[in-house]
Amino acid sequence: MRNLKTPKLTIVGAGPGDVELITLKAIKALESADVVLYDALVNEELLDYASNAEIVFVGKRLGCHAYTQDQINELIVSMANRYGHVVRLKGGDSFVFGRGSEEIDYAVKFGLETAVVPGISSALGVPASAGISLTQRKTAESFWVITGTTSNHELSKDIHLASKSAATVVILMGMHKLEEIISIYQENRNDDLPIAIIQNGTKNSEQKVIGTINTITKLVSDKNISSPAIIVIGEVVKNTSKLTEYFQEHFDDEFIFQNLNL
Repeated sequence: MRNLKTPKLTIVGAGPGDVELITLKAIKALESADVVLYDALVNEELLDYASNAEIVFVGKRLGCHAYTQDQINELIVSMANRYGHVVRLKGGDSFVFGRGSEEIDYAVKFGLETAVVPGISSALGVPASAGISLTQRKTAESFWVITGTTSNHELSKDIHLASKSAATVVILMGMHKLEEIISIYQENRNDDLPIAIIQNGTKNSEQKVIGTINTITKLVSDKNISSPAIIVIGEVVKNTSKLTEYFQEHFDDEFIFQNLNL
């Protein structure tokens, strides 16, 4: 039977993980969807809003892809032509290392209507939920958001530049490159910067570890912190009441005052 609905793609940012951190506009898009193609980092509870849609998992994790990006692009077009409104649901914000613009460009070539619903990026939402202010007067006037792993599976060269800056640095998809990141910081500066790593940020399963450039590798190993996680490096990490309480709960006074100067 021929589809009478207008083929349409809406790229939707699902936020960092907490289901309450999705926007009202995103919820409306899901409620009107005929098809939802969702990623691995999306909280699956959000799919309840798409009660009338066909749900397809197209997520990618390190070394394991349900679909390649080319296959996802083709699926968007075929599903839109067959069913109508396709919602492409992505974790965080779709235009922050989410390849949302690539999917929009592909859909436009085939005549699909397109729309974008921004989401709260994990680069912003996760540090904020942990009490880390990425900018702070007299401490950090700017921040970098960098991918830890490029499309060539290499560490971004921007980390070399960022490590020399006074700016706060937020690294996404960087856990498998942590030792390399730490090595760059040790090579480029003498101060032992505070660093926080937050796994499954904003979710009930959230775990975090806080240390310094010289201590974080061991702490990550001891606490068994792994992907998906956000890495935050900079003086702002120690200037927060939430994390001060965390330091006091998890580390002795000697560690706190010698390593973090609290």
